[in-house]
Amino acid sequence: MRKPVLTIFYQFNPWHSTIGGIQTLINTLIKYAPSEFEVRLVGTGCDRTQRVGKWQAAELAGREISFFPLFTLENDNFRTLIPTTVKYTAALLGRSFTSDFMHFHRLEPSLAALNWQADKTLFIHNDIHTQTQAAGDKNAILWRRFPTAYFALESLLVNQFSQIFSCNTDSAQLYRQQYPHLQDRVAYIKNSFDNEIFYPLSQEQRKAQKRELANKLGLSEETKFILFAGRLHPQKDPILLVRAIAALNQPDTHLLIAGDGELATAVRTEIAQLGLSTQVTMLGAIPIEELARLHRIANVFVLSSAYEGLPLVVLEALASGTPVVTTRCGETPKLLTADNGVVCEQRSPERLAAALQQVILHSENYPSTSCVRAAQPYAARTVVKDVYSEMLNRWEMRNYAVTSTSS
Repeated sequence: MRKPVLTIFYQFNPWHSTIGGIQTLINTLIKYAPSEFEVRLVGTGCDRTQRVGKWQAAELAGREISFFPLFTLENDNFRTLIPTTVKYTAALLGRSFTSDFMHFHRLEPSLAALNWQADKTLFIHNDIHTQTQAAGDKNAILWRRFPTAYFALESLLVNQFSQIFSCNTDSAQLYRQQYPHLQDRVAYIKNSFDNEIFYPLSQEQRKAQKRELANKLGLSEETKFILFAGRLHPQKDPILLVRAIAALNQPDTHLLIAGDGELATAVRTEIAQLGLSTQVTMLGAIPIEELARLHRIANVFVLSSAYEGLPLVVLEALASGTPVVTTRCGETPKLLTADNGVVCEQRSPERLAAALQQVILHSENYPSTSCVRAAQPYAARTVVKDVYSEMLNRWEMRNYAVTSTSS
């Protein structure tokens, strides 16, 4: 029997440095895909030398795949006048990617797939209903300006999916209520981290590597490191975090910002205006291996977002033995307990600073073992295995039904 074909649709290039939990999850789904599947990715080219509009054999994390770049996207960390999702969806129109299974990580591109025959799955990474109602920058996502249009599009497209997975339990429940005829297809799915990359160090190793980083940055060996990792985007609200560092007012702490995006200039300006240039280092987009090293040696990881699903970086931090401070958004507060993190109930610099101070001053209350224990159920091998096992079961059942009918 031939192998079932899975085609994954998302607007990125996995061999190019890119920021985002969706990209990381897709890479993990590819890396741990069982040999029983043929995996294909429809993405974007990262430079002019890559041939677009053609299937090509490739390798990702030791896994052979087929890759189809729709168009060239040199830097997907910054938004342009025309949203990348719109460009990607437009480039799909008129094509046909025949497959047994299709994974969509944004709703909009599935517009092109309405008439494509396949077992389709939609992954919901953020609660769009919360996003469209959130206060603040209306340009954070395009649909916040046109919520009625989005929900009309959603109601048109959701019926084509055999499965709808959400990494946020509230969002999953909302979809069941919004589309009761589809409630059996909606399920909560655990986001997953790659436990071959994210893991803790011994206390001695952690201290040694922390000293090494402090020396490299010209800081005191007693420096306490606060880590932020993610796209510099209104959703993540890095400006709030910078103001929290000012409110914290502890010279022996240092914020590491790993990421890039449209707010990079605004963040630099805020750092300068608050006189924090010696207390904040902007690292830009960094490889995942370097991010993992920072997770392992940070004193605390911080999430200042206005809205979320379940960010992979939170799982990666916990898996590395690092406690988490978060605003009350998404699934993260449900994951944290008194011995692995703190939930900041109000989104203000002073409250976020107080939460950071609580962890930094009382690190003994947040042991590495408790952090790792919280992340363990989300290890990639376990989560991804379950996803593919269910897909393979559906595939075999369909083939059995066809065989039985024909005989």
